[in-house]
Amino acid sequence: MKASEDAAAPSLRFHCSSELHARALALLDRVERAEDAAAHRDEVAELVVQLTEAGLDDYFMKPLDRTRPGFVIRQSANVGMAGARQVMGSVLRRIIGHMDGPQIHSVCASIRDLMR
Repeated sequence: MKASEDAAAPSLRFHCSSELHARALALLDRVERAEDAAAHRDEVAELVVQLTEAGLDDYFMKPLDRTRPGFVIRQSANVGMAGARQVMGSVLRRIIGHMDGPQIHSVCASIRDLMR
C-alpha cells in the first residue's frame, strides 16, 4: 500500500498513558535530530515493545475486564498475554537491534504517524 493510500485507509488506534506518550515523543525527537539514528536502536526497540504492550492491553485486556470474567479466565488471559509479550518483545528487540539508521528513521516515522 502506498503512503497516500495508507493515510486514507480506515484505522484503529489505541490509548496509552500520558507518560508513555511523552516518552515516545521525546525519543522520536531525539532520533530525528540524531546524527546516527542507529545509535538509538535499543531505545526504539524498547519503545516499540512498550507500545505493543499498551496496544495489547487496550485492545484485549481492557475489553476482557469489562466482561467481568471469572478468576480462572482472567488468570488464563494473564498467563497467555505474558507469554505473548515475552516472545514478541524478544523478536522485536532482535529485529530492531539489527536495523541501520534509515530503517530506524522509518520505524520512528511510522510511530509518529500512528500518534497523529
